[in-house]
Amino acid sequence: MSKELAMHAIVPTGNFDTYVSAAYQLPVLSAEEEHRLAVNLRDNNDLEAARILVMSHLRFVIKIARGYSGYGLALPDLVQEGTVGLMKAVKRFDPDMGVRLVSFAVHWIKAEIHEFVLRNWRIVKVATTKAQRKLFFNLRSSKKRLGWFSQQEVEEVAEQLGVKPETVLQMEARMSNHDVAFDAGGDDDQVAVALSPAAYLPDLRMEPSQQLEHSDSEEDEKSRLYSAMEVLDERSRSILEARWLSSRKATLHQLADRYGVSAERIRQIEKSAMQKLKSQIEA
Repeated sequence: MSKELAMHAIVPTGNFDTYVSAAYQLPVLSAEEEHRLAVNLRDNNDLEAARILVMSHLRFVIKIARGYSGYGLALPDLVQEGTVGLMKAVKRFDPDMGVRLVSFAVHWIKAEIHEFVLRNWRIVKVATTKAQRKLFFNLRSSKKRLGWFSQQEVEEVAEQLGVKPETVLQMEARMSNHDVAFDAGGDDDQVAVALSPAAYLPDLRMEPSQQLEHSDSEEDEKSRLYSAMEVLDERSRSILEARWLSSRKATLHQLADRYGVSAERIRQIEKSAMQKLKSQIEA
C-alpha cells in the first residue's frame, strides 16, 4: 500500500487513546515525498497534499504536547492547539529552504501551545508581554530543577534571560499564587466563607467619591471627544455621528446613498476621520 493510500486508510478518530495510536501508525514521509507534496501545495494549492503533510507529522505534535503536560491542562487540548500550529507551518513551508518540515514546524507548534497555556493556566494572566512569556516558560523549566530560588539563582536566571532580578522574583510570585474564588458560594465551611474575597473586599461602586470620580471622568471624555470632532470637516463629522453616536446607527450603504458615493468611499472617510480623531484626543 502506498503512503498516500495509507493516509486515507488510517484516519485518527474515536477517543484520544485511539487517536494517538492511529497517529503513530501513519507512515513517515521521506525527504523526497515531503518535498514533492510541499511543492504541489505551494504551486497548485493542492489541499490533499496539505492533508498528507499534516497527518504524517501528527506524531511530532503529540510528542511536543506531552512536554507541556505539567501545566494541568488536558493533553487532547494541547494536541489540538499544536495541530493548529502544524497546519499554519504547512501553509507557510517553503520546500526550497533546504530543511525538513518538522524542523520548520516546531516553532509554530510550540507557539500555539504556548498561547493556549498562557490563556488557560490561570484565570488571571501571568504573562502578557513577549518578555514575560519567555520568562514564564524558562522560569518554570528552571524551577523543576531548582525549586525555590536563592538570591544567587535569581540573579543567574535574570542574567541568562536578560531581565532584572526583580522581574524574575515578580514572575516567581505570580506562578506560586493560585486562583481564588471570589465567593465561597453555598459551602458550609464558615472559615472558607470568611476567607473568601467577597467577605472582606468592599463594594465601592455606590461610594460618593467613586461616583463623582466616574462622573467627572465621563464628562471629561465627552468634552475631549466633541472638541476633537470640531477639527473634522462637516461631512466626516456627520458620518461619524451617524455611524457611532446615533441611537440608530447608519450602515455604509445608507450613507453612500445619502452622499452619492460608494460604500467603500464612506469606509475610507470614516477610517481617515477616526485617525484624525484619535490623534487629536491623544495630543
